[in-house]
Amino acid sequence: MAKVIAVTNQKGGVGKSTTVSNLGIGLSNLGYKVLTIDLDSQGSLTASLGFPHPDKLENTIATIMTNIINEKPFGWDDGIIHHDEGIDLMPGNIELSGLEVSLVNVMGREMVLKEYIETVREHYDYILIDCMPSLGMLTINALACADTTLIPVQAAYLPVKGLEQLLKTIFKVKRQINSRLEIEGILITMVDARTTYAKDICELIKDSYARNIRIFHNNIPLSVRAAEISAEGISIFKHDPKGKVSEAYKCLAKEVSENGK
Repeated sequence: MAKVIAVTNQKGGVGKSTTVSNLGIGLSNLGYKVLTIDLDSQGSLTASLGFPHPDKLENTIATIMTNIINEKPFGWDDGIIHHDEGIDLMPGNIELSGLEVSLVNVMGREMVLKEYIETVREHYDYILIDCMPSLGMLTINALACADTTLIPVQAAYLPVKGLEQLLKTIFKVKRQINSRLEIEGILITMVDARTTYAKDICELIKDSYARNIRIFHNNIPLSVRAAEISAEGISIFKHDPKGKVSEAYKCLAKEVSENGK
């Protein structure tokens, strides 16, 4: 049975999609079977894995969740796309925006994604969910079905300031909906190690949270090469296999795998 990890942060531009794709492929390189789910209406994960026009895809996670709401049958592998680097992708697109609005009136609205996850769980070792940059109903759905949540945080003041609100939401979901939910860890991203500012932010995060929450040992460095991969549909491992970012994601995959399932 797969371990389900929701990658969450209500701030955009902190590296959620990049983390999901590279962590997923990093885990695949370690021999694990991985499904990534794009639960963001912008389709960033889908585009970064080689499908630059996600809105043209017919079968997406929105299609599956709509089938569940309408009690229509579906196959466990419907809509899943295999990526050349060994992972599977359940794509997402703009249809998720309409779905989020319609979920408000659905009975058991927090559990729709969980129903899908239960159908695919036995086929994978890890399921990674790329959440929207919001704390809306789709993110609640992801947290409701996840075993853990991984939180990417950019090494900058405002994204760090927003952590408190995210943590409150996570603990509320744990209390009211999903008692199994734990925090996988905080991943500090886009770190420019040359600056005192970035070092101070990293220290602030550790001082504030390290007593109660795991802070991943490896930060993700700021890199132009990492920004280039989303346009090429490949991972950092293929784009820049010997670079610092590649090494950082390799170490992250190892840390996650050693954290148990």
